[in-house]
Amino acid sequence: MPADRLPSFQEVLARKTRPPVDLFMFYLFLQREHAEDVLDFWLDVQQHENLCRAYFRDVRKSGRSIKEDWPQYWDYARTRGSIYGNVVGVHNGKRSTASTANVTDTEKAAFAAGSRSASPRPVTPHGTNPFEAQQAAMEEAPPRSTTPFSFRRVSAMNKRASRAPTVIPRDAAITRMDLISSAERLYARYLMPGTDKEIYLPSTLRIHSFPLNSRELPRPTSPDYDIESSTLAQVPDMFHAQKEYVFRTMEQDAFPRFLRAKAFANLTPVSAFVRLCLGLFCLWAALSTAFSLIFLDIQPKSKRFFLFIPFAFAALFLISYQYELDPILVFFGQSETTPFRLIRIREPYVRKLLLGRALWVSLIIVLAFTVSTIIFWAVPGHRL
Repeated sequence: MPADRLPSFQEVLARKTRPPVDLFMFYLFLQREHAEDVLDFWLDVQQHENLCRAYFRDVRKSGRSIKEDWPQYWDYARTRGSIYGNVVGVHNGKRSTASTANVTDTEKAAFAAGSRSASPRPVTPHGTNPFEAQQAAMEEAPPRSTTPFSFRRVSAMNKRASRAPTVIPRDAAITRMDLISSAERLYARYLMPGTDKEIYLPSTLRIHSFPLNSRELPRPTSPDYDIESSTLAQVPDMFHAQKEYVFRTMEQDAFPRFLRAKAFANLTPVSAFVRLCLGLFCLWAALSTAFSLIFLDIQPKSKRFFLFIPFAFAALFLISYQYELDPILVFFGQSETTPFRLIRIREPYVRKLLLGRALWVSLIIVLAFTVSTIIFWAVPGHRL
C-alpha cells in the first residue's frame, strides 16, 4: 500500500494493511456496532468462491474439461456468464451493473437501521470486474497484517468470531457435494428468514429457498431433476451478487466511519467516556481547590501554581474525550482495540496522521491548563 494515503476497502479485505486499519480492527469496529455479520457473510462467501475455484482446478488437473465434467454449469456459464470464466475457459463473463455497483440512499438507511438486528452484505455479478483482481490478490498475495484474525469477543454475547480462512484444508479433491454443502451452510446461516445472522438484502437479491440436498446430487429419475440441475449449475455464482452489494454497502457506510475512528483517533467509545468522567472529576477537584485557596487567602500566593496538576489532568481527559484521541498513547505508538487493550500502530501513514493530531491536541491541552492556572493564580485572595 502506498505510504501517502489511507488504505482502500479492497486493500483492508485483502489484508494488505497493518494495524490499526487492518481487517482485525475493522471486524472489532463492526462488532461494536453489532454489524459483524455483514463482514462474516462477505468472508464466508469469499471462502465459498475459493472452494469453487479449487473444484475447477481439480477438474482440470484430472485431465477433464468442465464441459465434460459438468455440462449444466458449462451451459449456464456460456449463456449467462460466470465469475470463474477465466478458470473454466468461458470468456463470455458477466459484468458489474450499475444497480449493484451503486448503493442508494434508501439502502444506506436500511443498512444503518438493519445492522443492529440483521446486517447488509455486498455482491458482484459475473465477469471481469475490479473484484477479480481483488480475489486473485486475496488468494496469492501474502497478508501484511501482523494481527492474527482469531480472538474471543469481549462481550456477554458470545457470537462466532470469523477466522476468515484463505487456505482450504483438504486431503481429497473437491466435489460438487462439497460445493452444495458450502452453499447450503451460507443460505442457512445468513439468508434463510429468521436465522440469528440473517442479513439485510434488497428484495431483488433475496434467495427465498434452497432446493438442493447436501446429501446427494440431483438424480435423473427425480421429478424435479431439471429444476435441481439448473439450481446446482448456479451454486458457484449463487451468492456473488449479494456479496458485491454487501461490499458496496460496507465501503460507503461503515468503512469511512472506521477510518475516522482509527486513522484520526485511537480511543474506543467506552474508553473515551471513562476519560470524560475522570476529566469532570479532576475539573471539580481543581476548581474546589482553587476557590478554597482564594477564599481562605492561603499565603504565599505561589502555592496556587500547584493547581496546574489537577487542571492538567482535567484538560488531558476532557480534550482526549472530545477528540477521541489520547496523545500520550499516540506518542508511544499505541491505539486501542477494545476498551483499555492496546495494539501498536504499524501503518506508516496512519502513524503520521495520528502524530500530527496528537501534537495539535497536546497544544490545546497545554494552553487549556496553563490559562486556567494563571487565571486562578492572578485572582486576589479574600478570606471570608
